[in-house]
Amino acid sequence: MGQIWQVRVPELGKDFPCKEDESVFAAMIRARTGPVTYGCAGGGCGACRMRISSGEWEAFKNMSVAHVTEDDRKEGIVLLCCVQPRSDLTIARV
Repeated sequence: MGQIWQVRVPELGKDFPCKEDESVFAAMIRARTGPVTYGCAGGGCGACRMRISSGEWEAFKNMSVAHVTEDDRKEGIVLLCCVQPRSDLTIARV
């Protein structure tokens, strides 16, 4: 069994577990954590764009530059369907 990290969503007052080999988006859907909007779940629509304000993550899919620029990534803005946790995370809407 791999590592399980905790993802915190302060504005919703919720935390949920995320396996190291799943996307934060998939874990959020599994945990039924608040309103999650999405269209494709594959990095193409940009609907799951959020900010990771603390913690380490890794992109396992290419995020569309139409939805996440290099400057966005430097500020922690990602597509949740394209990232996996590498530590506990805190996320917020953009």
